[in-house]
Amino acid sequence: MQITVLGAGAWGTAVAAAAALRHPTLLWARDPQQADALAAQHENTRYLPGVALPPALRISADLAHALAHATRPQDLLIVATPMAGLRSMLTQLAQARVTAAVMWLSKGFEAGTGCLGHEVAREVAASLRTGVLSGPSFALEVARGQPTALVAASPDVTVRDAAVRALHAGHLRIYSSEDVVGVEVGGALKNVLAIATGIGDGLGLGLNARAALITRGLAEMSRLGGALGAQPETFMGLSGLGDLVLTATGDLSRNRRVGLKLAEGLPLPRILEALGHVAEGVYTARTALARAESAGIEVPLTRAVVDVLEGRLTPAAAVQALMQREARAEH
Repeated sequence: MQITVLGAGAWGTAVAAAAALRHPTLLWARDPQQADALAAQHENTRYLPGVALPPALRISADLAHALAHATRPQDLLIVATPMAGLRSMLTQLAQARVTAAVMWLSKGFEAGTGCLGHEVAREVAASLRTGVLSGPSFALEVARGQPTALVAASPDVTVRDAAVRALHAGHLRIYSSEDVVGVEVGGALKNVLAIATGIGDGLGLGLNARAALITRGLAEMSRLGGALGAQPETFMGLSGLGDLVLTATGDLSRNRRVGLKLAEGLPLPRILEALGHVAEGVYTARTALARAESAGIEVPLTRAVVDVLEGRLTPAAAVQALMQREARAEH
């Protein structure tokens, strides 16, 4: 099979590097200058400095050339854009009438519409065979060849099988799932909850508080996912509990770092400018809250994160408000 990865950020580059160890793989970068630098240095100095890319990995800034690299039904196209770019990319793939399986790495709810990735695909690319690749995975560790387990979710078995053939080897283990809704809700909410946990850790609330935040965050994730049609067991798997624990506690987590800096009292624009990467939880939080409200689901941690991000509450006041909520049954 042949594989094309569309998007040369940290995660796209890491997945392309892993795929190139087994299959002919092309990485597409939107910026021609970035593509030239990647090809010349064989290193993504901006997002994965110090990690050498496989010599076999091809680089291009020509989208038509990138799509032509994976044209057969047994090939795989991986969309590695942020959620904000998924609709545009899927629209282009549908217009190009690609026959390869398509998977995206994007996590979150689309701003404005509140759509998850599969809902975006249903609107603009219903003709494509699609799915999502998610799970607990820091790009840097994947690029370094450290052991990682992911889940490939799609209602189409041929898409799930394509992801397994492409990536299941060496340091990557790929599980499969039909529950696209659950996998996507888990991937979206974990970023918001990582901000909450970062705030708690930044305020020095302790390990008891961290455990409570993660556990009650998982409850929010499960409630919202269930309302949207997810399977409950998905949230105890890689894309639910696994990704939540990693992102909420790992030092490589951008969303956790946002929470830590908010706890220090730094303004959000300054935090994001210094971060230099997309922290999806910042953009997902508001949309996730709106989606939960429309479904009649209580998500107090998500609401607290939104209140802090929008400046209505300080981190300390948000914690106090959560602790003063009325007592209730756990489930």
